[in-house]
Amino acid sequence: MSTNETPLRQKSIALIGFMGVGKTSIGKEVAKMLYRDFIDADKEIEAAFHMPASEIFQTYGEKVFRHKEKEILQKLCKQKLKIISLGGGAFLQEEIRNVCLEECIVFYLDLSWESWQERISLLIDSRPVLQGKSLKEIKALFEERKSIYQDHHSAVATDQLMIEDAAAYIVKSLKTAWDIYEPQNN
Repeated sequence: MSTNETPLRQKSIALIGFMGVGKTSIGKEVAKMLYRDFIDADKEIEAAFHMPASEIFQTYGEKVFRHKEKEILQKLCKQKLKIISLGGGAFLQEEIRNVCLEECIVFYLDLSWESWQERISLLIDSRPVLQGKSLKEIKALFEERKSIYQDHHSAVATDQLMIEDAAAYIVKSLKTAWDIYEPQNN
């Protein structure tokens, strides 16, 4: 347990992984199963700027986007009982990584390059970080970020899982951990 003594059962759940792995879809399902609020960090950033992420990148640049992302996530992670989907690049920032690992339970949604590549046509237009990059450059980015995502509390290999199955796995893992580390007195 972290120094702030938030009970394990009340900690927010942070979902990390490369863009397009299903953090939002799986996160919404986990939130339903656990009766918690779901928060998409990228949507919070877009709301702060009143424009989509792609426009934020074009208008203000990635540095401004990342600064706002850090500001928002440092607040969100300290809240209790939330399911938070982080943008694919958020965990690259050490401050975000640290606050997530300290204040939340971090699940890494792991998807293979082969499975992710099947989704690229659905993602390419809406992800500013992918704009103008070759497949080779995107794969290099995928591999580079994979090493950053290794700091987590638990990983879920999602290649063969439907959204509901991945969410059920996360919920079952959480409930097992809660029972082990903070058993309820019946």
